[in-house]
Amino acid sequence: MFALFIPKLARALQPLSSARSFTLGVRHLVPKCPNCQRAIQMNRCYATISQSLKGTKSRHNAYMTSALLRGFQSLRQSTMRSGTAAAAAAENISVSAQKIVGRWLIGCSGMVFGAVILGGVTRLTESGLSMVDWRLLKDMKLPQSEAEWTAEFEKYKTFPEYKYQASQKEMTLSDFKFIYFMEWAHRMWGRATGIAFILPAVYFWRKGWISKAMKPRLIIYAALLGFQGFLGWYMVKSGLEEKPGPNDIPRVSQYRLAAHLGSALLLYTLFLWGGLSHLTTPQAMPNVKQMAKLRGLSHGLMTIIFLTALSGAFVAGLDAGLIYSSWPKMSDRWIPDDLIAFSPKWKNIFENSTTVQFNHRHLGESTVILIAAFWWMCRKIPLAPRARLAINCLLGMSILQATLGITTLLTYVPTSLAATHQSGSLVLLSIAVWFAHELRRLPK
Repeated sequence: MFALFIPKLARALQPLSSARSFTLGVRHLVPKCPNCQRAIQMNRCYATISQSLKGTKSRHNAYMTSALLRGFQSLRQSTMRSGTAAAAAAENISVSAQKIVGRWLIGCSGMVFGAVILGGVTRLTESGLSMVDWRLLKDMKLPQSEAEWTAEFEKYKTFPEYKYQASQKEMTLSDFKFIYFMEWAHRMWGRATGIAFILPAVYFWRKGWISKAMKPRLIIYAALLGFQGFLGWYMVKSGLEEKPGPNDIPRVSQYRLAAHLGSALLLYTLFLWGGLSHLTTPQAMPNVKQMAKLRGLSHGLMTIIFLTALSGAFVAGLDAGLIYSSWPKMSDRWIPDDLIAFSPKWKNIFENSTTVQFNHRHLGESTVILIAAFWWMCRKIPLAPRARLAINCLLGMSILQATLGITTLLTYVPTSLAATHQSGSLVLLSIAVWFAHELRRLPK
Protein backbone atom coordinates (compact mmCIF):
# COMPACT_ATOMS: atom_id res chain seq x y z
CA MET A 1 0.00 0.00 0.00
CA PHE A 2 2.78 2.39 0.95
CA ALA A 3 4.19 2.13 -2.59
CA LEU A 4 1.17 4.11 -3.77
CA PHE A 5 2.45 7.12 -1.85
CA ILE A 6 6.03 7.09 -3.14
CA PRO A 7 5.44 9.09 -6.35
CA LYS A 8 3.39 11.69 -4.46
CA LEU A 9 5.91 11.94 -1.66
CA ALA A 10 8.77 12.27 -4.16
CA ARG A 11 6.98 15.11 -5.91
CA ALA A 12 6.28 16.78 -2.55
CA LEU A 13 9.89 16.53 -1.40
CA GLN A 14 11.37 17.57 -4.72
CA PRO A 15 11.88 21.22 -3.62
CA LEU A 16 14.22 20.08 -0.85
CA SER A 17 16.50 18.32 -3.33
CA SER A 18 16.61 21.23 -5.74
CA ALA A 19 19.56 23.51 -5.09
CA ARG A 20 17.93 26.27 -7.13
CA SER A 21 14.65 26.05 -5.21
CA PHE A 22 16.60 25.89 -1.97
CA THR A 23 18.50 29.12 -2.52
CA LEU A 24 16.40 31.22 -4.90
CA GLY A 25 12.86 32.49 -5.21
CA VAL A 26 11.88 32.15 -1.53
CA ARG A 27 11.36 34.55 1.32
CA HIS A 28 14.04 34.61 3.97
CA LEU A 29 14.01 35.06 7.68
CA VAL A 30 17.73 35.72 7.30
CA PRO A 31 19.23 35.98 3.80
CA LYS A 32 21.44 33.05 2.74
CA CYS A 33 20.79 31.19 5.98
CA PRO A 34 20.36 27.42 5.44
CA ASN A 35 18.29 27.03 8.60
CA CYS A 36 15.81 29.63 7.42
CA GLN A 37 15.62 28.13 3.97
CA ARG A 38 15.07 24.68 5.41
CA ALA A 39 12.24 25.98 7.57
CA ILE A 40 10.62 27.63 4.56
CA GLN A 41 10.88 24.52 2.42
CA MET A 42 9.58 22.26 5.18
CA ASN A 43 6.57 24.53 5.55
CA ARG A 44 5.90 24.32 1.80
CA CYS A 45 6.44 20.59 1.61
CA TYR A 46 4.04 19.94 4.44
CA ALA A 47 1.33 21.87 2.61
CA THR A 48 2.12 20.01 -0.63
CA ILE A 49 1.97 16.58 1.03
CA SER A 50 -1.27 17.45 2.79
CA GLN A 51 -2.83 18.49 -0.52
CA SER A 52 -1.48 15.46 -2.39
CA LEU A 53 -2.56 12.84 0.12
CA LYS A 54 -5.93 14.16 1.22
CA GLY A 55 -8.87 12.45 -0.32
CA THR A 56 -7.54 8.88 0.11
CA LYS A 57 -10.49 6.60 0.56
CA SER A 58 -8.89 3.33 1.58
CA ARG A 59 -8.84 2.65 5.30
CA HIS A 60 -5.20 1.52 5.17
CA ASN A 61 -4.32 4.47 2.96
CA ALA A 62 -5.93 6.86 5.43
CA TYR A 63 -3.99 5.32 8.31
CA MET A 64 -0.68 5.55 6.43
CA THR A 65 -1.50 9.12 5.39
CA SER A 66 -2.19 10.14 8.98
CA ALA A 67 1.02 8.54 10.28
CA LEU A 68 3.11 10.09 7.51
CA LEU A 69 1.71 13.57 8.09
CA ARG A 70 2.14 13.33 11.86
CA GLY A 71 5.79 12.40 11.45
CA PHE A 72 6.40 15.07 8.86
CA GLN A 73 4.64 17.71 10.97
CA SER A 74 6.90 16.88 13.91
CA LEU A 75 9.96 17.28 11.68
CA ARG A 76 8.58 20.51 10.25
CA GLN A 77 7.89 22.02 13.66
CA SER A 78 11.35 21.17 14.91
CA THR A 79 12.85 22.73 11.78
CA MET A 80 10.76 25.86 12.21
CA ARG A 81 11.99 26.18 15.80
CA SER A 82 15.56 26.18 14.59
CA GLY A 83 14.60 28.66 11.87
CA THR A 84 13.38 31.23 14.38
CA ALA A 85 16.82 31.27 15.98
CA ALA A 86 18.55 31.45 12.61
CA ALA A 87 19.37 35.13 12.89
CA ALA A 88 21.35 34.39 16.04
CA ALA A 89 22.79 31.13 14.75
CA ALA A 90 24.01 32.76 11.54
CA GLU A 91 26.09 35.12 13.68
CA ASN A 92 27.13 32.48 16.22
CA ILE A 93 24.95 33.93 19.00
CA SER A 94 23.95 31.24 21.47
CA VAL A 95 20.33 30.59 22.42
CA SER A 96 21.06 31.42 26.05
CA ALA A 97 22.51 34.78 25.01
CA GLN A 98 19.38 35.53 22.99
CA LYS A 99 17.22 34.68 26.00
CA ILE A 100 19.27 37.02 28.19
CA VAL A 101 18.84 39.85 25.67
CA GLY A 102 15.10 39.11 25.51
CA ARG A 103 14.72 39.25 29.29
CA TRP A 104 16.65 42.52 29.34
CA LEU A 105 14.30 44.05 26.74
CA ILE A 106 11.27 42.88 28.72
CA GLY A 107 12.85 44.42 31.82
CA CYS A 108 13.30 47.72 29.96
CA SER A 109 9.64 47.63 28.94
CA GLY A 110 8.76 47.09 32.60
CA MET A 111 10.83 50.14 33.55
CA VAL A 112 8.96 52.24 30.98
CA PHE A 113 5.67 50.84 32.32
CA GLY A 114 6.65 52.00 35.80
CA ALA A 115 7.69 55.43 34.52
CA VAL A 116 4.31 55.93 32.84
CA ILE A 117 2.40 54.95 35.99
CA LEU A 118 4.58 57.09 38.23
CA GLY A 119 4.18 60.00 35.81
CA GLY A 120 0.42 59.59 35.95
CA VAL A 121 0.41 59.67 39.75
CA THR A 122 2.66 62.74 39.64
CA ARG A 123 0.13 64.47 37.41
CA LEU A 124 -2.84 63.38 39.56
CA THR A 125 -1.21 64.70 42.74
CA GLU A 126 -0.28 67.96 40.94
CA SER A 127 3.38 67.39 41.76
CA GLY A 128 4.92 67.85 38.32
CA LEU A 129 5.78 71.54 38.66
CA SER A 130 7.38 71.37 42.11
CA MET A 131 10.94 71.07 40.73
CA VAL A 132 11.47 74.30 38.80
CA ASP A 133 14.99 73.48 37.52
CA TRP A 134 16.36 70.71 35.34
CA ARG A 135 19.91 69.67 36.21
CA LEU A 136 21.07 66.27 35.08
CA LEU A 137 23.32 65.46 38.05
CA LYS A 138 22.40 67.92 40.80
CA ASP A 139 18.73 66.88 40.59
CA MET A 140 19.68 63.39 41.70
CA LYS A 141 20.26 64.55 45.26
CA LEU A 142 17.32 65.44 47.47
CA PRO A 143 17.60 68.49 49.75
CA GLN A 144 19.20 67.31 52.98
CA SER A 145 18.75 70.09 55.53
CA GLU A 146 15.78 72.21 56.49
CA ALA A 147 17.56 75.21 54.99
CA GLU A 148 17.88 73.46 51.61
CA TRP A 149 14.21 72.49 51.68
CA THR A 150 13.24 76.06 52.52
CA ALA A 151 15.38 77.38 49.63
CA GLU A 152 13.62 75.04 47.17
CA PHE A 153 10.24 76.05 48.56
CA GLU A 154 11.04 79.73 48.15
CA LYS A 155 11.98 79.16 44.50
CA TYR A 156 8.68 77.33 43.96
CA LYS A 157 6.78 80.27 45.46
CA THR A 158 7.93 82.53 42.61
CA PHE A 159 6.10 80.46 39.98
CA PRO A 160 2.41 80.60 38.94
CA GLU A 161 1.34 77.23 40.36
CA TYR A 162 2.15 78.18 43.95
CA LYS A 163 0.30 81.47 43.60
CA TYR A 164 -2.76 79.62 42.35
CA GLN A 165 -2.52 76.94 45.06
CA ALA A 166 -2.07 79.56 47.77
CA SER A 167 -5.25 81.28 46.61
CA GLN A 168 -7.14 78.02 47.11
CA LYS A 169 -5.58 76.82 50.38
CA GLU A 170 -2.43 77.31 52.41
CA MET A 171 0.55 75.16 51.40
CA THR A 172 2.99 74.19 54.13
CA LEU A 173 6.61 73.08 53.80
CA SER A 174 5.45 69.54 54.56
CA ASP A 175 2.98 69.68 51.63
CA PHE A 176 5.75 70.93 49.38
CA LYS A 177 8.09 68.12 50.43
CA PHE A 178 5.51 65.55 49.33
CA ILE A 179 4.95 66.97 45.83
CA TYR A 180 8.70 67.59 45.41
CA PHE A 181 9.48 63.98 46.29
CA MET A 182 6.87 62.71 43.80
CA GLU A 183 8.42 64.68 40.93
CA TRP A 184 11.96 63.75 42.05
CA ALA A 185 11.01 60.03 42.10
CA HIS A 186 9.58 60.29 38.58
CA ARG A 187 12.75 61.94 37.26
CA MET A 188 15.01 59.42 38.99
CA TRP A 189 12.96 56.52 37.60
CA GLY A 190 13.36 57.93 34.11
CA ARG A 191 17.14 58.19 34.53
CA ALA A 192 17.28 54.69 36.01
CA THR A 193 15.44 53.46 32.90
CA GLY A 194 18.10 55.07 30.71
CA ILE A 195 20.90 53.43 32.72
CA ALA A 196 19.11 50.05 32.68
CA PHE A 197 19.07 50.28 28.89
CA ILE A 198 22.41 51.89 28.01
CA LEU A 199 24.83 49.89 30.20
CA PRO A 200 23.56 46.39 29.23
CA ALA A 201 23.23 47.50 25.58
CA VAL A 202 26.92 48.44 25.47
CA TYR A 203 27.89 45.20 27.22
CA PHE A 204 25.80 42.95 24.96
CA TRP A 205 27.01 44.78 21.86
CA ARG A 206 30.65 44.29 22.84
CA LYS A 207 29.99 40.62 23.66
CA GLY A 208 28.53 40.08 20.18
CA TRP A 209 25.11 39.12 21.52
CA ILE A 210 23.26 41.68 19.41
CA SER A 211 22.36 40.48 15.92
CA LYS A 212 22.97 42.66 12.90
CA ALA A 213 19.23 43.22 12.45
CA MET A 214 18.86 44.26 16.10
CA LYS A 215 21.63 46.88 16.16
CA PRO A 216 19.70 49.65 14.32
CA ARG A 217 16.76 49.05 16.65
CA LEU A 218 18.92 49.59 19.71
CA ILE A 219 20.00 52.93 18.26
CA ILE A 220 16.33 53.84 17.76
CA TYR A 221 15.53 52.82 21.36
CA ALA A 222 18.39 54.99 22.66
CA ALA A 223 17.23 57.96 20.57
CA LEU A 224 13.67 57.59 21.86
CA LEU A 225 14.91 57.44 25.45
CA GLY A 226 16.84 60.68 25.00
CA PHE A 227 13.90 62.31 23.24
CA GLN A 228 11.62 61.22 26.07
CA GLY A 229 13.80 62.99 28.62
CA PHE A 230 13.79 66.16 26.52
CA LEU A 231 9.99 66.04 26.15
CA GLY A 232 9.61 65.65 29.92
CA TRP A 233 11.40 68.93 30.65
CA TYR A 234 9.81 70.66 27.64
CA MET A 235 6.41 69.70 29.08
CA VAL A 236 7.25 70.91 32.62
CA LYS A 237 8.59 74.18 31.25
CA SER A 238 5.18 74.96 29.73
CA GLY A 239 3.59 74.82 33.19
CA LEU A 240 6.11 77.24 34.70
CA GLU A 241 5.18 80.07 32.33
CA GLU A 242 2.70 82.81 33.17
CA LYS A 243 -0.68 82.29 31.52
CA PRO A 244 -2.19 85.22 29.58
CA GLY A 245 -5.70 85.03 31.08
CA PRO A 246 -6.41 86.00 34.70
CA ASN A 247 -8.55 82.87 35.21
CA ASP A 248 -6.15 80.43 33.52
CA ILE A 249 -5.07 77.60 35.82
CA PRO A 250 -1.30 76.92 35.78
CA ARG A 251 -0.83 73.51 34.17
CA VAL A 252 1.40 71.89 31.60
CA SER A 253 0.43 72.04 27.94
CA GLN A 254 -1.90 69.18 27.08
CA TYR A 255 -0.17 68.95 23.69
CA ARG A 256 3.24 68.42 25.29
CA LEU A 257 1.75 66.01 27.84
CA ALA A 258 0.26 63.94 25.03
CA ALA A 259 3.58 63.96 23.16
CA HIS A 260 5.40 62.85 26.33
CA LEU A 261 2.94 60.02 26.95
CA GLY A 262 2.79 59.02 23.29
CA SER A 263 6.57 58.66 22.98
CA ALA A 264 6.62 56.60 26.20
CA LEU A 265 3.91 54.27 24.86
CA LEU A 266 5.78 53.90 21.57
CA LEU A 267 9.03 53.08 23.40
CA TYR A 268 7.19 50.60 25.63
CA THR A 269 5.64 48.85 22.63
CA LEU A 270 9.00 48.55 20.84
CA PHE A 271 10.73 47.14 23.93
CA LEU A 272 7.93 44.63 24.50
CA TRP A 273 7.85 43.49 20.87
CA GLY A 274 11.63 43.06 20.80
CA GLY A 275 11.61 41.09 24.04
CA LEU A 276 8.85 38.76 22.83
CA SER A 277 10.71 38.19 19.57
CA HIS A 278 13.74 36.96 21.52
CA LEU A 279 11.88 34.83 24.06
CA THR A 280 8.95 33.18 22.28
CA THR A 281 8.96 30.42 19.69
CA PRO A 282 6.54 31.04 16.79
CA GLN A 283 3.60 28.67 16.64
CA ALA A 284 2.34 27.35 13.31
CA MET A 285 -0.85 29.06 12.15
CA PRO A 286 -3.41 27.73 9.69
CA ASN A 287 -2.80 28.94 6.14
CA VAL A 288 -6.29 30.33 5.61
CA LYS A 289 -7.44 33.50 3.90
CA GLN A 290 -8.67 35.01 7.15
CA MET A 291 -5.17 35.05 8.66
CA ALA A 292 -3.93 37.95 6.53
CA LYS A 293 -7.04 39.93 7.45
CA LEU A 294 -6.60 38.98 11.09
CA ARG A 295 -3.02 40.25 11.15
CA GLY A 296 -4.05 43.60 9.71
CA LEU A 297 -6.94 43.95 12.15
CA SER A 298 -4.72 43.08 15.12
CA HIS A 299 -2.44 46.01 14.26
CA GLY A 300 -5.52 48.18 13.77
CA LEU A 301 -6.67 47.28 17.29
CA MET A 302 -3.24 48.19 18.66
CA THR A 303 -3.55 51.59 16.98
CA ILE A 304 -7.03 52.22 18.39
CA ILE A 305 -5.95 51.29 21.91
CA PHE A 306 -2.90 53.55 21.53
CA LEU A 307 -5.06 56.49 20.36
CA THR A 308 -7.57 55.96 23.16
CA ALA A 309 -4.75 56.04 25.72
CA LEU A 310 -3.35 59.14 24.03
CA SER A 311 -6.72 60.89 24.26
CA GLY A 312 -6.52 60.23 28.00
CA ALA A 313 -3.49 62.54 28.10
CA PHE A 314 -5.69 65.41 26.91
CA VAL A 315 -8.26 64.51 29.58
CA ALA A 316 -5.52 64.62 32.24
CA GLY A 317 -3.95 67.79 30.86
CA LEU A 318 -7.23 69.73 30.97
CA ASP A 319 -8.66 68.02 34.10
CA ALA A 320 -11.55 67.13 31.80
CA GLY A 321 -12.56 64.14 33.92
CA LEU A 322 -13.94 66.49 36.57
CA ILE A 323 -16.57 68.33 34.54
CA TYR A 324 -19.15 65.62 33.77
CA SER A 325 -19.24 62.90 36.43
CA SER A 326 -22.14 60.91 34.96
CA TRP A 327 -22.51 57.99 32.54
CA PRO A 328 -23.73 57.10 29.93
CA LYS A 329 -25.10 60.63 29.48
CA MET A 330 -23.12 63.80 30.15
CA SER A 331 -25.36 65.35 32.80
CA ASP A 332 -28.78 64.83 31.22
CA ARG A 333 -27.71 65.01 27.58
CA TRP A 334 -26.18 62.64 25.08
CA ILE A 335 -24.53 65.58 23.30
CA PRO A 336 -23.65 68.54 25.55
CA ASP A 337 -24.47 72.10 24.46
CA ASP A 338 -20.86 73.28 24.75
CA LEU A 339 -19.39 70.49 22.62
CA ILE A 340 -18.33 72.92 19.88
CA ALA A 341 -17.92 76.15 21.80
CA PHE A 342 -14.46 77.19 20.55
CA SER A 343 -13.50 78.80 17.28
CA PRO A 344 -11.96 77.60 15.05
CA LYS A 345 -13.86 74.34 15.53
CA TRP A 346 -10.84 72.03 15.35
CA LYS A 347 -9.57 73.50 18.65
CA ASN A 348 -12.48 71.88 20.46
CA ILE A 349 -10.89 68.45 19.90
CA PHE A 350 -7.79 69.40 21.89
CA GLU A 351 -8.70 72.42 24.06
CA ASN A 352 -12.38 72.15 24.96
CA SER A 353 -12.67 70.06 28.16
CA THR A 354 -16.19 68.91 27.26
CA THR A 355 -15.16 67.73 23.79
CA VAL A 356 -12.02 66.07 25.13
CA GLN A 357 -14.01 64.04 27.66
CA PHE A 358 -16.71 63.27 25.06
CA ASN A 359 -14.09 61.94 22.65
CA HIS A 360 -12.27 59.87 25.28
CA ARG A 361 -15.36 58.17 26.66
CA HIS A 362 -16.67 57.29 23.19
CA LEU A 363 -13.26 56.13 22.00
CA GLY A 364 -13.17 53.81 25.02
CA GLU A 365 -16.65 52.46 24.31
CA SER A 366 -15.81 51.96 20.63
CA THR A 367 -12.60 50.13 21.56
CA VAL A 368 -14.52 47.62 23.68
CA ILE A 369 -17.08 47.04 20.91
CA LEU A 370 -14.36 46.54 18.27
CA ILE A 371 -12.40 44.13 20.48
CA ALA A 372 -15.60 42.15 21.18
CA ALA A 373 -16.35 41.96 17.43
CA PHE A 374 -12.75 40.92 16.75
CA TRP A 375 -12.95 38.22 19.44
CA TRP A 376 -16.17 36.91 17.87
CA MET A 377 -14.53 36.75 14.45
CA CYS A 378 -11.58 34.82 15.92
CA ARG A 379 -13.85 32.13 17.37
CA LYS A 380 -14.18 30.38 14.00
CA ILE A 381 -10.48 30.50 13.16
CA PRO A 382 -8.24 27.68 14.49
CA LEU A 383 -5.69 29.86 16.29
CA ALA A 384 -2.65 28.50 18.07
CA PRO A 385 -3.11 28.09 21.87
CA ARG A 386 -1.10 31.17 22.85
CA ALA A 387 -2.94 33.36 20.33
CA ARG A 388 -6.28 32.03 21.59
CA LEU A 389 -5.29 32.85 25.16
CA ALA A 390 -4.17 36.35 24.12
CA ILE A 391 -7.44 37.24 22.38
CA ASN A 392 -9.47 35.97 25.35
CA CYS A 393 -7.36 38.08 27.70
CA LEU A 394 -7.77 41.09 25.40
CA LEU A 395 -11.56 40.89 25.58
CA GLY A 396 -11.59 40.45 29.35
CA MET A 397 -9.14 43.31 29.94
CA SER A 398 -11.05 45.68 27.65
CA ILE A 399 -14.23 45.14 29.69
CA LEU A 400 -12.32 45.64 32.95
CA GLN A 401 -10.65 48.80 31.62
CA ALA A 402 -13.98 50.29 30.53
CA THR A 403 -15.42 49.48 33.96
CA LEU A 404 -12.48 51.19 35.64
CA GLY A 405 -12.94 54.27 33.45
CA ILE A 406 -16.64 54.57 34.20
CA THR A 407 -16.07 54.06 37.95
CA THR A 408 -13.31 56.68 37.94
CA LEU A 409 -15.68 59.16 36.28
CA LEU A 410 -18.61 58.47 38.62
CA THR A 411 -16.45 58.77 41.76
CA TYR A 412 -14.98 62.13 40.70
CA VAL A 413 -11.50 60.88 39.74
CA PRO A 414 -9.88 59.65 42.98
CA THR A 415 -6.12 59.36 42.60
CA SER A 416 -5.90 55.62 43.33
CA LEU A 417 -8.66 54.69 40.89
CA ALA A 418 -7.43 57.04 38.17
CA ALA A 419 -3.91 55.60 38.45
CA THR A 420 -5.34 52.09 38.21
CA HIS A 421 -7.29 53.11 35.10
CA GLN A 422 -4.11 54.45 33.52
CA SER A 423 -2.30 51.21 34.40
CA GLY A 424 -5.13 49.29 32.78
CA SER A 425 -4.58 51.11 29.49
CA LEU A 426 -0.98 49.89 29.45
CA VAL A 427 -2.01 46.33 30.30
CA LEU A 428 -4.58 46.42 27.49
CA LEU A 429 -1.96 47.71 25.04
CA SER A 430 0.45 44.99 26.21
CA ILE A 431 -2.07 42.22 25.49
CA ALA A 432 -2.81 43.71 22.06
CA VAL A 433 0.93 43.74 21.29
CA TRP A 434 1.21 40.14 22.50
CA PHE A 435 -1.67 39.00 20.28
CA ALA A 436 -0.34 40.83 17.20
CA HIS A 437 3.08 39.30 17.88
CA GLU A 438 1.59 35.80 17.97
CA LEU A 439 0.05 36.40 14.54
CA ARG A 440 3.22 37.74 12.94
CA ARG A 441 3.76 36.46 9.43
CA LEU A 442 5.89 33.34 9.03
CA PRO A 443 7.61 32.32 5.78
CA LYS A 444 5.63 29.83 3.75
